[in-house]
Amino acid sequence: MAPSATQFELAQPPNDAISAVAFAPDSPSRLLVSSWDKNVYLYDTLATSGSSEEENPSHGALLRTFEHRAPVMDVCFGAHGREAFSAAVDWQVRHIDLETGDQTVLSKHEAPVRRVVYSREHSILISASWDSTLHIHNPSNPSLATLTIPLPGKPHAMAASPSKVIVAMTSRLVHIYDLSSLASALTAQTNDPPQPWQQRESSLKFLTRAVAAMPSDAGYATSSIEGRVAVEWFDASAESQARKYAFKCHRQAGGDGTDVVYPVNALAFHPVHVSTFASAGGDATVALWDADAKRRMKVYQKFADSVAALAFSPDGRYLAVAVCPGFETGMEDYSGEGRTRIFVRALGENEAMPKGKGK
Repeated sequence: MAPSATQFELAQPPNDAISAVAFAPDSPSRLLVSSWDKNVYLYDTLATSGSSEEENPSHGALLRTFEHRAPVMDVCFGAHGREAFSAAVDWQVRHIDLETGDQTVLSKHEAPVRRVVYSREHSILISASWDSTLHIHNPSNPSLATLTIPLPGKPHAMAASPSKVIVAMTSRLVHIYDLSSLASALTAQTNDPPQPWQQRESSLKFLTRAVAAMPSDAGYATSSIEGRVAVEWFDASAESQARKYAFKCHRQAGGDGTDVVYPVNALAFHPVHVSTFASAGGDATVALWDADAKRRMKVYQKFADSVAALAFSPDGRYLAVAVCPGFETGMEDYSGEGRTRIFVRALGENEAMPKGKGK
């Protein structure tokens, strides 16, 4: 897809599949990307190179690459745009100083680390590993020992709202933890790990692929490998729980009249229009949805390959889209080299606004 006024492709993408993308909390242009090529990449998405006379000048600048010992499965920014945290297949959770390039191992799990999320409201980092544990860290106070919380299943997706962290596991298990309780337990150095604030069974029948938390702190959305998304609210009252719903998406009509179903790989809520969220799938498409109105707002032009990850910039003006071959047709002879691409879409003023709120 060629660069356009509203969408452009970043130069110097990773050499293999992308696992996560994340914008800095204090910048609409600093973007972190983690990859199976054992690197974390830091871009300035709004930098340009090449003369204006070139038909397709390069977009974005690769500021720095941070090498790891194994594929990197997730990355997030910390309290500001100068630090990051990574989760890798070598079992390690790392702190990365984005200015100096220094890396520090915060903890080591007993299996690959699948997800990391940082809560700026509570100054704690949560890592989720396939050893069926959460590790709770306070990066600003290294003297505090890491708090370990056992999980009843292998975690596959995790996201944090201002007050909660949602952990989706195998067997349709979903645990929701109160972040203030996790922070207090870490400070107290308790030997009795905090219990989940809520325990739920996923509304989706198949394995959870992604979780996104509402910026309003009201609830979350989950997606599955079987082309479905569910939207739920934290409030446990019967009235609130009656609002939850699930729907089919990221499917294509097959030649025999049946649907070809693709995994929904990524979800991201808009930081300004907080009922709007984006979904991305193995069908190579990205869609915008209004969670409150239960309607699809927009489907973007199809990409060349599966969409693996999404992120909105903190001001809501940009949407980063990571494209690379998926595993929908199997893993034999898999290679993301030459086909891994990162697009950044500049959103129109009302592009992500729920239709009922526009003029």
